[in-house]
Amino acid sequence: QVQLVESGGGLVQAGGSLRLSCAASGRTFSRYAMGWFRQAPGKEREFVAAISWSGSNTYYADSVKGRFTISRDNAKNTVYLQMNSLKPEDTAVYYCAAGLVVAGHRRADEYDYWGQGTQVTVSS
Repeated sequence: QVQLVESGGGLVQAGGSLRLSCAASGRTFSRYAMGWFRQAPGKEREFVAAISWSGSNTYYADSVKGRFTISRDNAKNTVYLQMNSLKPEDTAVYYCAAGLVVAGHRRADEYDYWGQGTQVTVSS
């Protein structure tokens, strides 16, 4: 079992930055790929970024590529999402997820564990 707790969300002006953190419980954190997904009001949950268990491979949605950076610290059981140049359309609840990904890091159904989410609001 893995429990995930996100933090770092908040209100920021367009063009600003936030760093989200996701702290994981359990000794097997380093076995799991980690992903960030988001869900805006009235929209489906969408993939944002993912990182392989070793940290050697990262994946991004086209909408955030070049602005967001995912990283992990396996010694601290934590994954991060650095978000720069934020836009109003980035406003959403951001979820952290963990899974033994096989078919694809962008697929939500590849992830077995999910956090409760943290709200990010970008004002124009």
